[in-house]
Amino acid sequence: MTRKIRTRKTRRLTIIAVAGCVLAVALGLVLYAMNDTIVFFNSPADVQAKNVAPGTRFRLGGLVKEGSVRRSDNQQVDFEVMDAQSSIRVHYQGLLPDLFREGQGVVTEGRLDSSGVFRADTVLAKHDENYMPREVADALKRQGHWQGEAKASEPTQQN
Repeated sequence: MTRKIRTRKTRRLTIIAVAGCVLAVALGLVLYAMNDTIVFFNSPADVQAKNVAPGTRFRLGGLVKEGSVRRSDNQQVDFEVMDAQSSIRVHYQGLLPDLFREGQGVVTEGRLDSSGVFRADTVLAKHDENYMPREVADALKRQGHWQGEAKASEPTQQN
């Protein structure tokens, strides 16, 4: 009778171990597949370095280049998003956020077309004068464009 109990326990432990290994492998494959899509945004230099294929959906972030905003009929707006190394022309149709301005940080979401123009369907601007997401601020610091005085996304102390 003790022999059957050991066999059952061994069989259960084996099934549990195999199931755990299968789950670990599946989780590893999912994380590997999502490796490039976990990024909050790509800067223009990142897009050029990665040779992003036309039609790929991603977020493009950086500063709105001074003098690049062109408004047309039907709420169409063309502007350039830049970083220290390069810039990408963006085409957007719709209402822009109230805080959208030249020289300000922006994150756009959309697709790159075959001519190299980013066709945005969403434009996000920072929400006030003192806050910028840490990822945007860190990317701008690495590229030499950061001019903020306070550290990004750190609360100020009040006594």
